[in-house]
Amino acid sequence: MRVAVLGGGSWGTALSCLLARKGHLVSLWARRPEQVAALARDRENQRYLPGVLLPEGVSPTNSLSEALAGVDAVIFAVPSHAFRSVLRAALPSIPSRAYVVNVAKGLEEETLLRLSAVFAAEAGKEALARYAVLSGPSHAEEVGRELPTAVVAGAFHLKTAEFVQELFMRPFFRVYTNEDLIGVELGGALKNIIALGTGICEGIGFGDNAKAALITRGLTEITRLGVRLGANPLTFTGLTGLGDLVVTCTSMHSRNRRAGIEIGRGKTLDAALEAVGMVVEGVRTTRVAYQLAQELKVPMPITEETYRVLFEGLSPHEAARNLMGRARRREIEEVCEVKGPAGGGP
Repeated sequence: MRVAVLGGGSWGTALSCLLARKGHLVSLWARRPEQVAALARDRENQRYLPGVLLPEGVSPTNSLSEALAGVDAVIFAVPSHAFRSVLRAALPSIPSRAYVVNVAKGLEEETLLRLSAVFAAEAGKEALARYAVLSGPSHAEEVGRELPTAVVAGAFHLKTAEFVQELFMRPFFRVYTNEDLIGVELGGALKNIIALGTGICEGIGFGDNAKAALITRGLTEITRLGVRLGANPLTFTGLTGLGDLVVTCTSMHSRNRRAGIEIGRGKTLDAALEAVGMVVEGVRTTRVAYQLAQELKVPMPITEETYRVLFEGLSPHEAARNLMGRARRREIEEVCEVKGPAGGGP
């Protein structure tokens, strides 16, 4: 098949290599002409994915119309804050029969929308029939080296999820399907907040007990908001919930964890982002999730304290004291107390 991958970062590059090694013809689009020239010359993304050579089947380009001509599938691998603008520019050139797969893990900051809702607003609600999300515990560095990885293709329609499953499935890259697109999206986005918090915790110098508590209670928060927004709670026990949460909170490949560590060690948010040197999706997502939690009255104490550290100048130590000093609560029943979706489905 002919596939366009839009986004020349680490994940877009890794997926381009995966698809080309499977025999697909891949156009890898990047915005900056100098990056495209370097990719074509070096056959390697030296800034974002060094050490992984581009197969012959990958053709770098900075022309959207050229990348999208006659494709069977379009993979959006741009940061969440750029998704709407790139989608709007690409839509006139996307063939009507093509499937669209989004691999960004975030929410739109200005509108508080999931990215599938952004897609529906731009392409029309009927276009969701051919829209999917690919998510799960999947660092580009490991996928590029063909280390074993398992992810989920989430879509409102099983046929679409199965198309994506077949498109990407390889011996080292296992793809499951899930028709709970909302849950798959939210799990992938919200875990970045908890990874920031876990990194802050680590930067302070706390131990494994504290990190385990943050990861576990973070999953509770993710599930609370997910259920409120119409997701299946079981999705958050799977690869795009617990699986992605664990890898993002524990791996040094995780930009969100690394940024959190820098903040926990005393750096400002801007200095931490500069130290990471790449997009840290959890920062914008923290702002969105905090606003959603306030509007929907969903308890998300870890998200709230992380928000205050990032945007209100609260010290990480004070945030930790606030979390540990909360009133006594039950554990298991809390997730179920926020039932009542705020709207789900296509």
